[in-house]
Amino acid sequence: MNSQQHQRALVYKSLWHAGPWVLGAGVILVGANLRASITSVGPLVGMIKDSLHISNTLSGLLTTLPLLAFALLSPFVANLSRRFGSARVIFGALLLLTAGIVVRSTLGVTALFAGTAMLGLAIAVCNVLLPSLIKEEFPRNSGLMTGVYSVSMNVVAATASGLSVPLALSGGMGWRGSLGIWSIVGVVGILLWVPQLLKARKTVNKAAVSARTVSVYKSSLAWKVTLFMGLQSALFYVPAAWFPEMMVGQGMDSETAGWMLSVMMFSQMPFTFIVPIWAARVKDQRILVLIMTALYFVGLGGFLLGATQWSVIWVICMGTAGGFAFPLVMMFFNLRTRTPQQAAELSGMAQSFGYLLAATGPTLFGYLHDATQGWTIPLLLLLCLSVLLLLTGLGAAKKRYVGGEVDDQATI
Repeated sequence: MNSQQHQRALVYKSLWHAGPWVLGAGVILVGANLRASITSVGPLVGMIKDSLHISNTLSGLLTTLPLLAFALLSPFVANLSRRFGSARVIFGALLLLTAGIVVRSTLGVTALFAGTAMLGLAIAVCNVLLPSLIKEEFPRNSGLMTGVYSVSMNVVAATASGLSVPLALSGGMGWRGSLGIWSIVGVVGILLWVPQLLKARKTVNKAAVSARTVSVYKSSLAWKVTLFMGLQSALFYVPAAWFPEMMVGQGMDSETAGWMLSVMMFSQMPFTFIVPIWAARVKDQRILVLIMTALYFVGLGGFLLGATQWSVIWVICMGTAGGFAFPLVMMFFNLRTRTPQQAAELSGMAQSFGYLLAATGPTLFGYLHDATQGWTIPLLLLLCLSVLLLLTGLGAAKKRYVGGEVDDQATI
């Protein structure tokens, strides 16, 4: 063995022994990149519309387009992982995400939407692979790791929504610079994921050799998880895209409205950490679904009644509900499957059809606002989605496994 080979072996050995810590840090940084590029848009919608002269409906596509990208790519991510390995696929996604943020912040309307599509495709890959990677690499701590990466995602997302307007105005960066600055987080994520590429050269992707299980598309439980995924996503992306604009229309200044969205994001954080751990320790998760739905009802009901003086209470309720919903569906990918490969397949299915459902939300919300010149009908739409979320969530929260519904019934 020559000196170069010896040094490489030492690197591999070091990564092997420090693997969980290195991988944990990488997962946190990947999570940090999954929402900031989207939540930074909502507070800037007014500036973007005025600068590029686009309609409310078209500006709604800035949030809808990533969801369409999620829906398009998600079904194929598990196959990409089997072929190339999760580490390589996630690394490629981080490169594409960073490039998309840069492209979106240059030139005109075409670059804006092209870059948005690029970052949407990249986020789709990470969305699908992180739950199965956690199930495979952290089988005894899946709740903890899901909570950790969810918190990192929401911390950066909340910061992005709160700083968007100040960076654009007080910072003198304009909306382009305010969106483009989040490419820095992408670069940091790329650098911290490099050790996983080195380790991947010496390890076998377990998911790639897992035996194939029954098709998730034939499972009624998988479809309940999918609907839950889509509905909770709509109840996140619609407020992220439109609540700042709605609150400005109700008399709030744009900077305060941006920080209100930030409050909503920050209010999620304790629960994005607690809920996965709680979900992993209880027999089923129906109590979590009930608490989540009650919070959505209170938050949406407050805005619907027009009690704007209590807006901070309503956004905290909405944020807390989201703090239950997102980590809960991430845990469903692990708790309702038996193998990492099946978790990846369920994640891909749920995020494909789920985000396709969610993609209609911001555009439909904007269209209803344009059509009615008010916020009542759009908010009633969100209230109806909350009812559907309750019904699908109660079904998804029962302790069963995808593909095992018949076996479960036989044991009753």
